[in-house]
Amino acid sequence: MVTKKIAGWVLVLAGVLMIAWGVWSSSQIFTLKKSAPEMFKVEESDSTSNEAQDQIQQQMQDVIQNQLGKMLPTDSMPGMLNLIAWSVFMTILIFGGGKIAFIGIKLLK
Repeated sequence: MVTKKIAGWVLVLAGVLMIAWGVWSSSQIFTLKKSAPEMFKVEESDSTSNEAQDQIQQQMQDVIQNQLGKMLPTDSMPGMLNLIAWSVFMTILIFGGGKIAFIGIKLLK
């Protein structure tokens, strides 16, 4: 019986700590005190090809990127995707912490 109560309290504490860490980390990221983990990055294109077709394709890509860059900065899309990925991860973490704490509460009863 004592072992069951100790395990219950450990699980409750672990679940609450997981949730608290997730909320604290998210608040640090969304208040810009630290940056979100980079899962998505913008790759720089390499234009060292000598073929005419590759050069034309590269010029067209540069024109399109230039026009899109005027409407939407190139840094904003990966940043937004990083924040969405972080939010999904935190949702899973908080859900898992809640389940762990719930198992601990069941053990205490």
